[in-house]
Amino acid sequence: MTTATRRPVGEQLRQWRERRRLSQLELSIQANVSTRHLSFVETGRAKPTSEMILRLTEHLDVPLRERNGLLLAGGFAPAYPSNDLHGPELAAILAAVRQVLKGHEPYPALAVDRTWTLIEANAAVERLTAGAGPDLLEPPVNVLRLSLHPDGMASRIANLPEWRGHILGRLHREATVTGDANLLELHEELRAYPGGESIPAPRPAAVAVPLRYRLEDQELSFISTTAVFGTPLDVTVSELAIEAFYPADASTAAALRA
Repeated sequence: MTTATRRPVGEQLRQWRERRRLSQLELSIQANVSTRHLSFVETGRAKPTSEMILRLTEHLDVPLRERNGLLLAGGFAPAYPSNDLHGPELAAILAAVRQVLKGHEPYPALAVDRTWTLIEANAAVERLTAGAGPDLLEPPVNVLRLSLHPDGMASRIANLPEWRGHILGRLHREATVTGDANLLELHEELRAYPGGESIPAPRPAAVAVPLRYRLEDQELSFISTTAVFGTPLDVTVSELAIEAFYPADASTAAALRA
């Protein structure tokens, strides 16, 4: 049993409500629950049913993994399965991920889990990570650590302060939204790496933060997109994300196609 499941479910629901910056009145209106009953649930004067926990966590946009934890804290069984990505239940999901990664070549694309641990990558990613420290490439590989570590890819990122600021800002937002202690710990670790302390101001006419990467005698420029599975009902699937990089200019596209 985790620390979270030992804490009262009402206390945890209150913390999620406060994390979403909602008042009891706002949440009660959204979830169609009386403010009085919601107050009783949060203070432990009333025990919520499993249906009530699921209703509140739906409106609070609580991640599926944490919804299961709240159900356990309330004395109920988890509602969402957490299957092995390489098991038969998620065979179609894994096949779809691999198809996307392969179809994105010759441009880099990779799949990660909720803590940014690498799951799959296409051949273009392997070319970019070649030369990084062997310990950083030893599974399980954390792609954010690999990208910002001095022995990883950081020395080849031409706009390291800008890219580092983007990564740290995104990671902090994810940690805040999910309440994931692992992401907070990773954020503090990455902040300690050299490479610039502040987020540079946006450049005029810029449409996205690029990744400018030196590869051999070339400088490649990428913009990135993130894709997730819609309406997941499995914890593993809900935590999957595909990061795909596209050439930001014609010279990068030509170099990768070559």
